[in-house]
Amino acid sequence: MLKFSNEEFEKIKINGESFYKSITEVYCPYFKEKIAFNAQGLEHLKYKYRGKSRLEQDQYMRFKLINLAPEVIKISSSLQGIWETKKFEHIKVHSRLDKILKNVTYYEFIAIIKRNRVKIIIKQIEDGKRIFWSIIPFWGMNRETMTRIFHDGNPEED
Repeated sequence: MLKFSNEEFEKIKINGESFYKSITEVYCPYFKEKIAFNAQGLEHLKYKYRGKSRLEQDQYMRFKLINLAPEVIKISSSLQGIWETKKFEHIKVHSRLDKILKNVTYYEFIAIIKRNRVKIIIKQIEDGKRIFWSIIPFWGMNRETMTRIFHDGNPEED
């Protein structure tokens, strides 16, 4: 189990948020376009979904590794996974947010950089702009068997 103090957590979180906010977009060779780093991606690093905060350990690892996300996107010329679904998304319509059912696609890029295995998720709502959605430490531990497992679940929450 990862151990850190409240001060270490706050320092990593503040530094991670600051780094994230310094990135606006990164060119991805796979899509041949720029990927946006917007407020939605930052919110997703802190929350599993609206109103459900991530565990501090989860946030700590994501913010500690966030500096790898632009690097992975910059070198990604092949896709490792894709997941398509329909989901209710908050979409701005006439100056208000509405929940509208939309086609959503999640793209996965996996890389080993600086001895860290990470999975980067890019999200696209219908034919909209692709945005950075998440960074996931590639390995997890099964608490019962103490064996390594892949993070393989719902990209909306991972």
